[in-house]
Amino acid sequence: MDIIVTTAFGTEGVTARELRDLGYEDITVDNGKIIFKGDASDVVRANMWLRTAARVLIRVGEFKATTFEDLFEGMKALPWEEWIPEDGRFPVSGKSVQSTLFSISDCQAITKKAIVEKLKQKYHREYFDETGVEYKIEVALLKDVATLTIDTSGTGLHKRGYRDIVGESPLKETMAATLILLGYWKKGRIFVDPLCGSGTLPIEAAMIAKNLAPGLNRKFAAEKWQNFDPKIWKLAREEANSLIDEDVPITIFGSDINPKAVELANIHAEKAGVDDCVSFKKMNVADFTSREEYGFIITNPPYGERLGEEREVISLYKTMAKTFEKLPTWSYGILTSYEEFEKVFGKRADKKRKLFNGQLLCHYYQYNGPKPPRKSDK
Repeated sequence: MDIIVTTAFGTEGVTARELRDLGYEDITVDNGKIIFKGDASDVVRANMWLRTAARVLIRVGEFKATTFEDLFEGMKALPWEEWIPEDGRFPVSGKSVQSTLFSISDCQAITKKAIVEKLKQKYHREYFDETGVEYKIEVALLKDVATLTIDTSGTGLHKRGYRDIVGESPLKETMAATLILLGYWKKGRIFVDPLCGSGTLPIEAAMIAKNLAPGLNRKFAAEKWQNFDPKIWKLAREEANSLIDEDVPITIFGSDINPKAVELANIHAEKAGVDDCVSFKKMNVADFTSREEYGFIITNPPYGERLGEEREVISLYKTMAKTFEKLPTWSYGILTSYEEFEKVFGKRADKKRKLFNGQLLCHYYQYNGPKPPRKSDK
């Protein structure tokens, strides 16, 4: 089957790298998605292991549609009966970009009607109660080409299961993992977030270091589907548990000036199963220092989006600059939407990437310190 992995715009390359690390070579990278072929077990693996992806979808079909009749007949021709059982629920969402059929509500209604007509042929009945398992369907029109998908993930993949309570302006777990993987941090080096909030960045770093599958402690929509043998999910979880590295030496630290945020961070770390290798402390970023020669700082400071906060944010960025100057051999990455960041920070980034934190356009400023010498050189 055709499997579509969706991502935030700007993070497609990182997710593609994850898929290649999982052993998938024949992949197609597009805006906001990666496409590859696989079977049910590959759908399960993608859901279980991808840290930076948003969702895993199955493409049921794709065809050109410039009229509602094209849309209806194209939908009806697809093998919906192979997916949706007699009592299945199948809500339809939609989107349309640069297409003749621009009314999303009409496209959704026609898609629903066509699927019902197809299921009538299979189950020989006129009405469907839709009281069973859910199959979320999306009709996406791009330049008059309709793509029909079913969502296998259910809740977005950023929901790992460890962060039920969040603080203000939370960073999604998938974006946190993206920042870490873009930074090429290695688990043998110290990792610090001196503005950690509720602890997402240090926790994601610890999960990466321990090779803890991000989907291990959550459920997925496709677990209840008739097309997926429950044994596949059971085996995937057993494999993920067997691959956790409990012995790796890790130094990961988070701090924040807000004591409630630090309290939340500790709760989240325990729920994620990484409280043995992450420590959190109430501390002002101005007070952070380290004797470690080569370390990594990755952080998501306040952006100053609210009215009247700009002066505070400027002061914070200047304080960060003074603190990081004391660590000349460290590497650091900073995600912010503040356009004048480099000017306030007083230093141009070695690399600047556009990323979307939710709907907000941000830049990820990366400053690369020298590589630590090899052990043989030491």
